[in-house]
Amino acid sequence: MQNVTPMLARKDERDQEETSWSFPGGVIGFVCYWFALAIPFLLYGSNTLFFFLYTWPFFLALLPVAVVIGIVFSLLLRGRMIWTFLATAFVVVCLFWLLFSFLSGW
Repeated sequence: MQNVTPMLARKDERDQEETSWSFPGGVIGFVCYWFALAIPFLLYGSNTLFFFLYTWPFFLALLPVAVVIGIVFSLLLRGRMIWTFLATAFVVVCLFWLLFSFLSGW
């Protein structure tokens, strides 16, 4: 019986669960989406609202993309929240601005 106890104790040490970083990454992606949505309003003012009135489905389609990008960066960077936020914000703002430029014809 003495030999069994150390084996059971070692087995418990090996079964430590990995931390899941998908939820914080999704929240970061959601926040970055709203941050990217606010940028045209800050640059162009209330006239942006009329532009979004007709093109809102395209920008709404970027919401799940932003959340998935946040989750992917969070998993790749293993929970380094500052780097995850910076990378997600950069990619989401670039995608948002690319769509905005494409639809506005610039």
